[in-house]
Amino acid sequence: MAITERSKDIEDAILDEVELHPMQVASRVAARFQISRQAVARHVQNLVKEGAIQATGKTRARIYELVKTVDEIFFFEEASKIQEDVVWRQTVYPLVSDVPPNVLDICRHGLTEMVNNVVDHSESDVLKLRVERDARRTSIVVRDEGIGIFNKIQQAFGFDEPREAMIELSKGKFTTDQSRHSGEGIFFTSQAFDLFGILSGGLVYTRTNEDNGWLNELEVAEAVEDQERGGTTVLMRIRHDTTRTIGEVFDRFSDPSTSAFDRTHVPLTLARYEGDELVSRSQAKRILQRFDRFKEVMLDFKGINMIGQAFADEIFRVFVRDHPDVAIVAVNTNREIDQMISRVKSGRLDDDTSPPVRDRG
Repeated sequence: MAITERSKDIEDAILDEVELHPMQVASRVAARFQISRQAVARHVQNLVKEGAIQATGKTRARIYELVKTVDEIFFFEEASKIQEDVVWRQTVYPLVSDVPPNVLDICRHGLTEMVNNVVDHSESDVLKLRVERDARRTSIVVRDEGIGIFNKIQQAFGFDEPREAMIELSKGKFTTDQSRHSGEGIFFTSQAFDLFGILSGGLVYTRTNEDNGWLNELEVAEAVEDQERGGTTVLMRIRHDTTRTIGEVFDRFSDPSTSAFDRTHVPLTLARYEGDELVSRSQAKRILQRFDRFKEVMLDFKGINMIGQAFADEIFRVFVRDHPDVAIVAVNTNREIDQMISRVKSGRLDDDTSPPVRDRG
């Protein structure tokens, strides 16, 4: 490995450690590369001179943090007249033009899709846009002062509560204006970015690709400063070193022969209300809505410790029996959930009032 290449690896490691362990940067990088802390310190000083990181405090109490190289806020009036491609070309692109091409494509896709949602759906008079960058990642925030995405979906589809809108959004192929939109924008944008969040009406819809799972709501709420009660705020964040491409994201959820969007990923944590568990047929039926529009549905049980027999039976026996062309794939399950699914598939059922299986781990 050439010296310059090794130096880049060391400095990349320093930037990673600044994010994760801002008080232990030198010792952790020194141990990783088996070099002295003095050698690491030279690389740290180089990054400080370049403006990538900054330090506060002295000696052992010193803390490093990434420096924002871009932090720009834009305000657009008459949101209904905005052209999303113009916003991208004239406002955002000049701030991110030097990121890797795959990251640039993802930023373009997300920005134009979310701005278009404001124009066509929000009923907002204004649009606010914020672009932030540091040495590792780019964040884009799109905010409006309209009706609120979850409230609008609740009204359009007659849901009992706006929270029901979140699980429908997670499936994709979902829009309040089918004549003009495919309902795929939020789904594919959320899959493309490392971190994606929607804040509206006190609710937070989140997704992260960083661990291929769903975030705690508080993490995204804290990531968006000065959030407002009215309207909708969308946060999109991506690392500059990601190898993900927008084409790969489309391919992962599309039929290879037709390119049709026919696979989806549904996080069941969005269906669980606070203090509630997934135990009933009515809960399962709400989740199953529009599954028949897909060939494969990935049900993600991350964060779910137990399910009831009636809930499992409605999905894994009744729905599967009535929709043989739709494959239901359970992921991130635990042993007890696997046993309950196997039980209903085999027909070993008690009555629907039997107690749910709980995680004993």
